[in-house]
Amino acid sequence: MDRDAYRNCSSLVKIPRQSYEQFWSSHFVDYIDKELSYSKFFKKYLLPNHPCMFSRRFTEEWKCRKHWVTEEGKPHFQKLLQEFDETPVPVANCNAKEYNANPKQVIPFKEFILYWKEYIQNGHSSPKGCLYLKDWHMSRDFPEHNVYSTPIFFSSDWLNEYWDTLEVDDYRFVYMGPKGSWTPFHADVFRSYSWSANICGRKKWLLYPPGQEDFLRDTHGNLPYDVTSSELQDRGLFPHFEEACQPLEIIQEAGEIIFVPSGWHHQVYNLEDTISINHNWLNGCNIDIMWQFLQNELSSVQKEIDEWRNTMDSWHQHCQVIMKACSGIDYREFASFLKIVAENRMAFLNACSSGDASEYSRNLSDTLTMLGPYHAAFDLQRVAHIIECLLCNEDFKRLDHSTLTLQPETMLQQIRDTIQSTRGQHLLYQE
Repeated sequence: MDRDAYRNCSSLVKIPRQSYEQFWSSHFVDYIDKELSYSKFFKKYLLPNHPCMFSRRFTEEWKCRKHWVTEEGKPHFQKLLQEFDETPVPVANCNAKEYNANPKQVIPFKEFILYWKEYIQNGHSSPKGCLYLKDWHMSRDFPEHNVYSTPIFFSSDWLNEYWDTLEVDDYRFVYMGPKGSWTPFHADVFRSYSWSANICGRKKWLLYPPGQEDFLRDTHGNLPYDVTSSELQDRGLFPHFEEACQPLEIIQEAGEIIFVPSGWHHQVYNLEDTISINHNWLNGCNIDIMWQFLQNELSSVQKEIDEWRNTMDSWHQHCQVIMKACSGIDYREFASFLKIVAENRMAFLNACSSGDASEYSRNLSDTLTMLGPYHAAFDLQRVAHIIECLLCNEDFKRLDHSTLTLQPETMLQQIRDTIQSTRGQHLLYQE
């Protein structure tokens, strides 16, 4: 991040997001085929929460585009089998519905490839249904492979930074699916951003801007499983469907990367045999959207079990437990998440200001170095804002703060002190 970008956003409390009306009648997103600075991407797409597509030139050096793909542009089954063979992988059945998703099973990779070959030979059909390898943590399972690199535009990634620190999970996935496989209508985990790169094949994306999903709910408030289903025409079931805009329909070719912003509900189809790499990620630009999502999730849980509010001493704690079971995180872990993000950036800025090279190389990641001190300061300001929101939140106040490794008030003061000291040393105002 450069100085101008930092100065333009450093005083922001509420991220200004323009209306999404431009996407209600448009069927186009920006296509990026030339060099683009990180600061321009930050200003034009991250902050306003707008989608875009990157051309194949941004992935042409990836090893997976050379090793996983045949000269004809098809999945290279032989090489894939050599690499992954007996590896257990999660596979969904696109022909089956379980709640609003597809049921999954874990099978050996070679079994899925055998199925895929037979599926193609049978004219893209199988009595087993249409199986789709998805949400596979390939990078976590094979960290030495290095078959792709995260573009700098998506590198400010608090979500995977946090889980990498804990060494228990990540949100980096590989998808492999035959022609006809698809993903039902949804928005991404924690209302995160996502980026998805096609290694080979083609996808069709249907995207709805934030807020439009409310017109797609049925009379019970549920979102559709398939947004193209004819049942949405039934006004008795979906009374507001006609008020929704038409979705952005985007065709993604081999090698291209789509940026899907926070809260954009979408449905995705593989138009050919396709392999893709997908990351979910969060940062200072959309952390407020995550915080709003968590408040909404807790509110929904509280409404569901409201009848037991006066009969349970630990009702509020039970709400947190249920919330974590449903969404994957509760307020306590959210506070820990913010703490790790803040500590990494405070260490980075302090090392920058001290000029201690040994400390610099030991404590700081390549990503923070690449994004620079302005970005670290912006991140800290965003964390501080969300901590202030937490401290004012009645549900957070009810938690047992003694279980937190660092009190939010203390963290907030440390952030303010760090920003002030680095400003005082002109770190954030140098040419």
